[in-house]
Amino acid sequence: MSIDTEVADVAGFSGARLARIDNFFNVEVARGAVPGAVLHVERAGEVVMRRVWGYRNRAAGTPMTTDSIFRIYSMTKPMVSFVTLMLAAEGRLYLDQPIADFVPAFAYVRVLADDGRVSPRRAPTIHDLLRHTAGLVYERNGGPVAELYAGVMDGDPTNEAFADRIARLPLAHQPGTVWEYSHATDVLGRVVEVAAGRSLSGVLRQRLLEPLGMADTGFSVPRDEDHARIAEPFPDDRFSENGPPMFNPRKPRAFEAGGMGLVSTLDDYARFCRLLLEEGTLDGRTYLSREMLRFMASDHVGPETGITRLPGSILDPGFGFGLGVSVRLGRGAVPAPGSKGEFGWSGIGGTYFWIDPRDETFGILLTQSPRQRSRHRMILRTMLADADVGARALKAERKRAKQEA
Repeated sequence: MSIDTEVADVAGFSGARLARIDNFFNVEVARGAVPGAVLHVERAGEVVMRRVWGYRNRAAGTPMTTDSIFRIYSMTKPMVSFVTLMLAAEGRLYLDQPIADFVPAFAYVRVLADDGRVSPRRAPTIHDLLRHTAGLVYERNGGPVAELYAGVMDGDPTNEAFADRIARLPLAHQPGTVWEYSHATDVLGRVVEVAAGRSLSGVLRQRLLEPLGMADTGFSVPRDEDHARIAEPFPDDRFSENGPPMFNPRKPRAFEAGGMGLVSTLDDYARFCRLLLEEGTLDGRTYLSREMLRFMASDHVGPETGITRLPGSILDPGFGFGLGVSVRLGRGAVPAPGSKGEFGWSGIGGTYFWIDPRDETFGILLTQSPRQRSRHRMILRTMLADADVGARALKAERKRAKQEA
């Protein structure tokens, strides 16, 4: 099945090869693999590709639009990590500071060991939360501690109550020894609240969302007139076979989950991506210094740290982890093309972004399709890399096309 499209050459990318991406997603929609998607790729301020495919709500027949609102899940983590570093830059906290200074219940946390619950060899810190080495887990990770996490989000707790619940459960590892993806950034959200003296939504609004003009980003979609803009998955597309449906963003929740709670749009998140690509400064305003942004996007779990990874880790081979973002360590060992030093993250609901400082490029793909998220990410990056032929190759390609015409 093929749906032909035409795309112009731009910024060293071949239009004919970019058209393959259009064709791929048109076919994905036509065959019912995904309701719809939006894509934005930008290089050095020039839009390479901006596309809309399919439906925002397939059941209602509502077409996808660039202002559709998506549950971005773990793409919340980089934003909360960013404001944490802003607070650190102001001296409101420091990364080696114990979590217990902000969540007192963590002073009594224990580690689950073979011979019972034991004291941690050192206190888990804010740095551990940022890089997922605090010993926390997710319910879905498997293992004895993950089993104890069952129901930890029940009843829509406040961020304070949630952090206290986590602190009463044992750690799965000694702090600073194992990288395991977890509720760490959700706990970090409470740290941010205490350090800044306001709600997490208030901190994000004051420090990022309002200054950047991200008017459609938040922990809910409060206005009735915006509810029709919410992108919906297929009803049977879940995170796992018996997993829960996606959260309903139409009603505000007490739990402002710093690791997974935001909704956003293509243009809103593009503002944040430009800020990251420009190393902390955008439109003449510096949010973080270049040095701090590079610190955020450096590998914080490399061999020199002694931190290990569990088999089957969500962190792909060839990637390290910075402060809220993955960091590509080289061209090899990763099943899709990319540059060393590239960083980004994704959301379990089918969203993904990357920042490539070397090529001055960023990209955002937003869907609400948990089942297709990894596959779409790999295919998109492979097709984009093949389209990135460079100026000289682009000139030669145009010459060949004229000769064949």
